[in-house]
Amino acid sequence: MKVLGLDTSTMMATCSVIDDNRLLGEYSLNQDMTHSEKLVPMIKEVLESLKLEVKDIDLYGVALGPGSFTGLRIGAATMKAFAHLFNKPIVGISTLEALAYNLPYNDIVVPMIDARRNRVYTGIYTWENGKIKEIMGPDVLEIEDILTRLKEYDKSIVNGDGALLHRDTIKAILKDKVQFATIGHNMCRATSICELAKIKHEAGQSDDLFTLAPDYLRPSQAERQLKDSNK
Repeated sequence: MKVLGLDTSTMMATCSVIDDNRLLGEYSLNQDMTHSEKLVPMIKEVLESLKLEVKDIDLYGVALGPGSFTGLRIGAATMKAFAHLFNKPIVGISTLEALAYNLPYNDIVVPMIDARRNRVYTGIYTWENGKIKEIMGPDVLEIEDILTRLKEYDKSIVNGDGALLHRDTIKAILKDKVQFATIGHNMCRATSICELAKIKHEAGQSDDLFTLAPDYLRPSQAERQLKDSNK
C-alpha cells in the first residue's frame, strides 16, 4: 500500500510517501513562502523522483491540526481533491499525535505547537505495547498550565516549535523532569502522518472526504473579530 502524507500545520511544509513498511521519500521545507506556493511543487517533485503519479497512491493522509489556519486549509483541500479525483480513501491525523509519534517508546511525550499569546497547542501521549496512546487530548493552554500538569510526572519529553519557543520557561519549571527532543524530532514529519494514516485505515478508520475538516481548537482571528464587533 502506497501512502502519501502531508503536513502544513506550521511553517514547515512536509510531504512523504511510504510503501507498506518502507519509506520511499520525504520532502520537508521551512522557508519564507506560503504553502500555496510550495506545496504542489513539493508533492510533484517527490512523486516524479519516485516515478509515481498521484493516481498511483492508495491512501492519502493529511494533518488536520491544530496549527496554522491557512496552512491547514490548503493541506486539507489539496488532499481531499486528490482523494475525490482518484476515488481513494483519506485519513485525517492530529498534528499533535503525529509530533508525538516522532518520539517512539517514551513514557510521556508532550508535543507543543506555538499558539501565540504565551499559549501552546498541546496534548499528552504515551506508548504502550508499541502503540501510541492519548493521555490528554489536544487542547490550547497557557504554557504555565500545561507545565503544572507535567509536574506530576517523573520524566517527560517535549517537542515542537512551542517547546523551542518556551524552552527557558519549561526548563525553569520542570528542571530535571523534562527532556527536549533533538532537532530532527521537533518538526512535523509527513512520514509520521503516513504511518498513522496507514494504521488507522487498516483499523477501519478512514474519513469521509466530504465532511473531513481541519481541527483548529480555537476560533480564527477573523471569527474573533466578528464576534467582538457584534457585541
